[in-house]
Order: sequence, then structure tokens, then C-alpha cells
Amino acid sequence: MRIEITLAKSSPLPPGAIEALTNELSRRIAAQFPEQPGNVSVRYAGANQLSVFGGAKEDKDRISEILQETWESADDWFCGE
Repeated sequence: MRIEITLAKSSPLPPGAIEALTNELSRRIAAQFPEQPGNVSVRYAGANQLSVFGGAKEDKDRISEILQETWESADDWFCGE
């Protein structure tokens, strides 16, 4: 399964945030889908978007929930400079 997340360039994140988000999402997704290791990619683009390749519709829905939970808990896992 390949997961691509694009974030709008118009709303830049603090330094190190993209790498930290990639790492945290990879950890959380691997915990939920141990039989399907996911390749998570986070980058800037024109708009916010989530794409899941090689997974079922239910997988995309669950990954969307994980992304939302991860984003809302950023204070717990992101230590920006």
C-alpha cells in the first residue's frame, strides 16, 4: 500500500514538521495495517490531498481517520524548534 499526502504550499509548516509527520504516520499506519506495510510520503503541493494506492476503500477511510487523529495530536509528537 502506498500513501501520499500533499499539503498546500500556501500554509507552510514549521521546520522538521513534514519529516516528523511522515514518521508518526508511518508508525501509526504500520500498527493498524501490519500485514500491509505502507510507504508514506508527505510533501507540499497546490492543495491538501490524501491518496491511497493498493488499498480498499475501507483502508482509505481508516487512513484518513489516522491522519486526522495524528494531526490533532501534533502537540504530543512534534517538538518543533
